[in-house]
Amino acid sequence: IMWGPTAEKTSECAFKKKSQETECFNFIRVLVALNQTHLYVCGTYAFSPACTYVHLENFTLISSGRGQPFLDGKGQCPFDPQHTYTALLVGEYEAGGPQGWAPIPGMEWRGDVGGDKVLQKKWTTFLKAQLVCSQPGHFPFNVIHHAFALPRRNGGADFYAVFTSQWQAGRAGSAAVCAYSQEALEEVFEGKYKELNKESSRWTVYSGPDMSPRPGSCYMGPSSDKALTFMKDHFLMDGKVSPTQGRPLLVKTDVTYTRIAVDETRGVLGSTYRVMFLATAEGFLHKAVELPGGPHIVESIQLFGTPEPVKNLLLAPGK
Repeated sequence: IMWGPTAEKTSECAFKKKSQETECFNFIRVLVALNQTHLYVCGTYAFSPACTYVHLENFTLISSGRGQPFLDGKGQCPFDPQHTYTALLVGEYEAGGPQGWAPIPGMEWRGDVGGDKVLQKKWTTFLKAQLVCSQPGHFPFNVIHHAFALPRRNGGADFYAVFTSQWQAGRAGSAAVCAYSQEALEEVFEGKYKELNKESSRWTVYSGPDMSPRPGSCYMGPSSDKALTFMKDHFLMDGKVSPTQGRPLLVKTDVTYTRIAVDETRGVLGSTYRVMFLATAEGFLHKAVELPGGPHIVESIQLFGTPEPVKNLLLAPGK
């Protein structure tokens, strides 16, 4: 699909003192499945963010008669292609950034409208917890690059994430895949909070009385300034989320995984297997099958003629 900025937008980008050789292009930063027939796509569009739809049947853009995107992408996509950004589609599209990736999942209620005085135009239900992904005797994998939620047939979901370690920056190291159950996440988010001790500047466990409504709860009514102040100061959970089996599912040396997608498939004997698709910073796609003895990489495909990172990975529905 060719979807570049117009000459007018490119000229405006150059007028903003941006490089026409490296910056005044349309870098795709958001690519999410809208439904069974369409994708929702947003790009930097020469520092003038824009969004449109892709029809999955013929893989074409849905645009106006002049080939322009339908939607203004401001607030949904970054202006600068170098900015860290994440997007989530939960009935209605939500996006956030630039925050930088860290091994800390967040939880918030999508109906959160913010406070009246305290936390105006900010999340009042936002909580964070630390993900653990490590091997005994090694530095932890503490930089998360991407995560994927796989719904279970009987309800709930499992979450897969790809990590590297901050201590291997600038050199070839290892990448890890860790999986977490929805129940493990919920247990931590329902547990105790941390609070910052202003005298020692250290995080300690909050041991005071419970606040109503509890931070992170989906509360429809108005909250007092006291409750909102408590929420503002107690957004970090004390517990840590451990991976299933207590260790990484997969550790691979001399590679950096940039994206992950997971699917279930049925074998010739009727058994169901989970298959992980892992994109790398060098432009490869690894296919790993979860077996009783652990995952095994069964296929490696070079996606590009020259090495370049895979920036997005999306499973085609029904394929």
